Amino acid sequence: MAAIAHGIRTVGVVGSGQMGLGIAYVAALRARVPVLLYDRSEVQLKKGLAFMDKLLDKDVAKGKISSEDAKAARDRVSVISSEQGLSGMRDTDMVIEAASENLSLKEAIFKELSQKVSPDAILATNTSSISITKIAASTIQEGQTASSAEGSKSALRVVGLHFFNPVPKLVELISALQTSQDTLDRARAFAVACGKEVTTSQDVPGFVSNALLMPFINEAIMCLEKGVATRDDIDKTLKLGMNHPMGPLQLGDIGLDTCLAIQQTLYTGTGDSKYRPSVLLERMVDAQWLGKKSGKGFYDYDA
Repeated sequence: MAAIAHGIRTVGVVGSGQMGLGIAYVAALRARVPVLLYDRSEVQLKKGLAFMDKLLDKDVAKGKISSEDAKAARDRVSVISSEQGLSGMRDTDMVIEAASENLSLKEAIFKELSQKVSPDAILATNTSSISITKIAASTIQEGQTASSAEGSKSALRVVGLHFFNPVPKLVELISALQTSQDTLDRARAFAVACGKEVTTSQDVPGFVSNALLMPFINEAIMCLEKGVATRDDIDKTLKLGMNHPMGPLQLGDIGLDTCLAIQQTLYTGTGDSKYRPSVLLERMVDAQWLGKKSGKGFYDYDA
C-alpha cells in the first residue's frame, strides 16, 4: 500500500556509517523496499552490514520482529561496488545521501547524482544543519541556469530528510526554496512508510532540531570546561532533574565531530556568538576523541 503512495520502488543510500546504515535498515525493514547501499570505503561497507546483521538479530531476540522478517529485510539490501560508484543508483526512485556533514562533499555528490540517476528520482539529503537550498543549487549543470527548464527541474527534486542518530521515531522534512510540492509529498509519504513521525522546518541553519539541541550540548561542554560541575553531575542533573533519557555529554558522544560541524555551521550561518563552539569540543575532535565511534569521548567505550 505504502509503495503506491510514495512511488518509491527502489531506494539508494549513499554512506554506510551509523546514519546511512540506520536509514537503509528502516527502509528495508519497515518500508519494505529494495535498498542499494554505496560507500566509497569498502571497509566501512563491511562494518555497516555487520552492524545491520547485529541490529536484526537483536530485534529478533527481543521479539520485535520474526526471523523471517529479519531475513527478508537483509535480503532487500544489496551493495553497489566501488567500480559502479554512483552510476549504480541509476534506476532508483529516491537516493538518500548520508555522507559527512561537509557542504563541498555534499555538493559534489549531488552534482554527480543529478547526472547519473533518473531525472525523476528524488534526491534527499540527511544533513542535520546545511542549507538544502545550497545543495539543490549544486545539481544545476554547466550550461544551465537556475531559471532554465533543465536547471529548475534538477533542483526541484532535492529535499531534506533529516533522520536522527540513533535513528528514532522522527524525521525532519525540510524544503529548499526550489523543492516542488510533489517532491515534498512523496518524501513525507516515504518517511511515514519507514514508520516515522514527520515534522517540517524551514531551511535555516540547524533547522528546528539542531538549532535547539547543539547550543544545549555546547553549553554543557562549556560548563565542564569551566569546572562548573563534573561530567557525571552535568549529565545526572539533566537526566534526573529534567527527565531527559540521556545527559547532554552522553548525547554528544554519539558523534562529537558531527556536533562540532553543526555548531560551526550555526555560527557561520548566523554570525551569532551564542553558537560559538566550545574550545574543549574543538580539542576533543582534534584528539580524535569522537565518542562512541572512536571508543573515547566524554566517556570510554568498548572498541
